[in-house]
Amino acid sequence: MESRIVECIPNFSEGRDLEVVGGIRSAIASVPGLKVLHTDVGRDANRTVITFAGSPEAVCEGAFRGAEAASRLIDMRRHHGEHPRIGATDVLPLVPVRGISLEECAVLARRLASRIFSDLGIPCYCYEEAAFSPERRNLAWCRKGEYESLAAKMAYPSLRPDFCGDYDERAALSGASVVGARKFLLAVNFNLDSTDADLALEIARDVREIGRKTPSGRVPGTLKGVKALGWYMAQYGCAQVTMNITDLSATPLHRAYEEVSRCAALRGARVTGTELIGLIPEEAILRAGKHFCKIANPSADDLIKAADEALGLSTIRPFDPSSRILEYLL
Repeated sequence: MESRIVECIPNFSEGRDLEVVGGIRSAIASVPGLKVLHTDVGRDANRTVITFAGSPEAVCEGAFRGAEAASRLIDMRRHHGEHPRIGATDVLPLVPVRGISLEECAVLARRLASRIFSDLGIPCYCYEEAAFSPERRNLAWCRKGEYESLAAKMAYPSLRPDFCGDYDERAALSGASVVGARKFLLAVNFNLDSTDADLALEIARDVREIGRKTPSGRVPGTLKGVKALGWYMAQYGCAQVTMNITDLSATPLHRAYEEVSRCAALRGARVTGTELIGLIPEEAILRAGKHFCKIANPSADDLIKAADEALGLSTIRPFDPSSRILEYLL
């Protein structure tokens, strides 16, 4: 096993054409020294998350080949979906797993962004640890206005991507990419017994750290290290509170589930299950299992089962620990 391991979790703006998804996945998998761990395809979101890991050099090459394939196979001028996006390879984060620091991953991310622009002509923002200015650490700032705003943003020096030229045919086809380095992020969607996207958004505003705007100022939400939105997913026939947990020490998964459930109940709704996007660290699911498990001296399998049942991880599709827990795949 490699002594230095980096994980990459690019988000591609395609979730309906499986041939396109397969082409991007194959391009990534063609690189020796990395392993594709998971592919999560979202039809209504029109978005696919591909998780892979390996040596820093292999992962950066795989990320570049994935971006190149996406730039050939996806035309952003025709893209529509529920998930916010600014480009074909929308977000491309590097995450340190073992033997490498977050700061080193930031250096790799900046080099990768520079190469994607110089070799492919795709404008790139650098975010999180790789950001060149404080406001650009925030993914939402980089993606504000989404793909439709890119031409206008590239006309203003303060809003332009960090690596870019003029808005041209390449930018119109592929949009921009947001490349960076960050700590592990847990992406989950909480299903509601409702089809009301506005209700889901109100619950998201209740819990997300940034909270909501009011006439008297911004009121913070109840969960630290959490970003959230609300939408309706026709594929599942329900509204969802979609969430990124960026600090699992501040807000573990079970805490997020219980708080969304509490806020939903206050608004006359109920959480019916949890959809996990991508992979989950073993520590995170074991911690949830310890919270919910009622068995004395439980095994790891007991804890995982307790978390699965209490959170409703198998509501949409069966939760298979062997393919969804990060450490089991490395």
